Amino acid sequence: MRLVHRRFPVLTPALALLLLGTACGGPVATGERPTASAGHFPLTITNCGVDVTFDGPPERIILLESAPVATMRALGVLDSVVLRAGAFPPEYYDAETNAALRAIPSLGEELDSSGHLQISEEVIIAQQPDLVLGLPDGVTREGLEAVGSNVLVQPTMCPGGVGATTFDDVYEQINTYGRLFDRQDRAAELVASLRQRVAAVEKAVEKAVGRPRRSAAVLYPTIGGGVGYAYGNESMAHPQLESAGFTNVYADVDERVFEVTLEDVLEQDPDVLVLLHVDGDPDAVKDAVVNLPGADALTAVRNGDILVQLFNFTEPPTPLSVDGLERIHETFGADS
Repeated sequence: MRLVHRRFPVLTPALALLLLGTACGGPVATGERPTASAGHFPLTITNCGVDVTFDGPPERIILLESAPVATMRALGVLDSVVLRAGAFPPEYYDAETNAALRAIPSLGEELDSSGHLQISEEVIIAQQPDLVLGLPDGVTREGLEAVGSNVLVQPTMCPGGVGATTFDDVYEQINTYGRLFDRQDRAAELVASLRQRVAAVEKAVEKAVGRPRRSAAVLYPTIGGGVGYAYGNESMAHPQLESAGFTNVYADVDERVFEVTLEDVLEQDPDVLVLLHVDGDPDAVKDAVVNLPGADALTAVRNGDILVQLFNFTEPPTPLSVDGLERIHETFGADS
């Protein structure tokens, strides 16, 4: 199989509204590890290889990515967010959460042609946040920390990655937030609930005795530009597919995400395709693949076994990843 293995570029649609940035700073961490002295605070979290210390729960947060919302809402700390920027698709959340997000003033939703948030470091600094979640292009950890603003990035989005990803990464991040916001009990309850939901899907898959295990691929299509990107074993897509009873055709790729061509996908010929997108029309995302010359030779395309879902239903590891697992199982479970 010919693969174009390339670490996910910063300026790509899949990262557009997740605001990963390249400026995590410092050496790469293998995860996000909280440590605390007696009395819980000060609390130090190692994030992208940088020790970030908190004297108490943050009270003035600027939210520059959608990934933390589900966890913060479940922990009851979304009211700590004073400003937001970027896109927060309502499909991710319930009505109450969407109402809470709408009530948070926005610093802007201006995007460039690639879908990247356009916001300056100066605009963020002027708001004097004690914590910034996410790093869009042009905003640096060093610049924010120099004026007293802590920064946290989703661990799997750090430049060097964190190795093979599992649902434990979801639980670890929730527990980190639980300690950060002094909501350990709520975090434990959320983790227990999510574990039960994952186990329920896995149990349903196990009951499907005698059914052949089908293959699947998770792709991020580039609309108007080809297949785009696929997800390897360092992405949350891998444990999702495994728990849903599928074999990830890119399970042997030790990367989170990498470029692929239609030729690559044709060689693997997955039975099922899961197509991710950040925002916009899901039909356009599907058409970006099925209308490619030669795509009709794909088994998934011929059989119509394609699911289009929003990016955070897979990446990064959050409670929404469990929602995404259930969506995959509900769509294909009867046949997997």
